[in-house]
Amino acid sequence: MMHVGPSLTEPETIDAILHFMDENGLKINGLHHEIYLSDPRKTAPEKMKTIIRYPVK
Repeated sequence: MMHVGPSLTEPETIDAILHFMDENGLKINGLHHEIYLSDPRKTAPEKMKTIIRYPVK
């Protein structure tokens, strides 16, 4: 899932991912990964983009 905003608001995105997983019978199968698409030295916090991924089974 794409998270847009500062890292402080990532828990809201993670909650949405976990809710989706629960509704679709998916279980976490390992550690989550974050892929940072924005450079925090050059991007305003509200425009930061991060892909948050959970492996599922």
